[in-house]
Amino acid sequence: MTSFESRLLESLLPWSAAPAWRVAFSGGLDSTVLLHLLASLGRLQRLPPLTAIHVQHDLQAVAAAWPAHCQAVCDGLGVPLRVEPVTVQRSASSLERAARAARYQAFERLLAPAEVLLTAQHRDDQAETLLFRLLRGSGLKGLAGMPRQRALGAGTLLRPLLDVSRAELEAYARAHQLCWVEDPSNSDCHYARNFLRHQVLPLLEQRWSAAGATLARNAEQLAEAQTLLDELAAQDLHAAQAAPEFSWLGLPCLDLAALQKLGDARQRNALRAFLAPLTELPDRAHWAGWLALRDAAVDASPVWRLAQGELRRAGGRVWWLPGDWLPAPSGEIDWLQPDQALPLPGNGVLSFAGEPPAGPLRVRYRQGGERLLVAGRGHRDLKRLLNESGVPSFARARLPLLYRGEELIAVANLPRCSAISQAAWRLLWEPPAGCQGLS
Repeated sequence: MTSFESRLLESLLPWSAAPAWRVAFSGGLDSTVLLHLLASLGRLQRLPPLTAIHVQHDLQAVAAAWPAHCQAVCDGLGVPLRVEPVTVQRSASSLERAARAARYQAFERLLAPAEVLLTAQHRDDQAETLLFRLLRGSGLKGLAGMPRQRALGAGTLLRPLLDVSRAELEAYARAHQLCWVEDPSNSDCHYARNFLRHQVLPLLEQRWSAAGATLARNAEQLAEAQTLLDELAAQDLHAAQAAPEFSWLGLPCLDLAALQKLGDARQRNALRAFLAPLTELPDRAHWAGWLALRDAAVDASPVWRLAQGELRRAGGRVWWLPGDWLPAPSGEIDWLQPDQALPLPGNGVLSFAGEPPAGPLRVRYRQGGERLLVAGRGHRDLKRLLNESGVPSFARARLPLLYRGEELIAVANLPRCSAISQAAWRLLWEPPAGCQGLS
């Protein structure tokens, strides 16, 4: 076993118990070397079953011959191959990015639980990624480069060659007389990454011979720094977990006072972690919206609009409202079978706990001026009752109101906002799954 093979095997040992290893096999140099290495190791060691996946984009005429080439390579190595066609949105602003998205969506679909997808990105790719993201103005998370491993669907994505240079891969391929395909688009310097690969990195290495290795090492150090920031954000978010009041809204929220105890940079770090699974993160200039929301007067209702929703402030909390929460429902619905749950168009489901009241029953939404008969208090304005209950203002237009005839008798999920005749039942509302705030 060569030193190269030993290094690869050592890096893969933590995943030796996986149910299967799958190689992302384009047919190019890098993935051909990776597949050959793994197939060779499999003949020497007891390893998980190995298969290859070729994603067929059909973005250029020459690509039509690549599946046959990949099949021939896999047949020679005794590795099963799956060819997976995908459709790439040619109208996308970045065809390269759209192709990558389609490729990884295919991989995600095909990975079974605990399986490992191995991709062949190497040290030069990591250096190129760092330069590319630096010039795009990416933050620390972007400058951390490609991670060695990350979750992908039900399995794990692993990049075992990030410590290996392209020159080492080329030397291995020549030594073993491997054949691979050349993608013509890889030489087109119209693409930013190709420009960096063919024009910028070679020029840097003329002056600093170890430039590629140094850049890749910096990406690794930045990844470590990002890990520390992620751990700090997790601690800060745990401290800012809001009380469970109104948890039935299903909306992520944070305690504003806990966030305000942090410095500005630490606030941004925590909020990035909070927002990352919910929306596209704002650029640096757009963070002024957070300051405006945080520092607004106590009686204000500030809004910070983001790509996939909004942050609102209410009741000492910061709330995330996804885009599908924002349009308020309207109309009236007759509840003809109150012993059964009532689907509300675009607004979840209503049901009764206990014996439903006698009808005729109808569900409406707030128009303004509603009044409710409350035990011991007589008729009271609904607006005042909602204020007393502390219901966030942004949620009030969605609250289902239950009428018997023309009489308002209950507000969903608010027992204190129900008529005196409802002691035997409660009106329960489950907001729609699309409004849970989790993307």
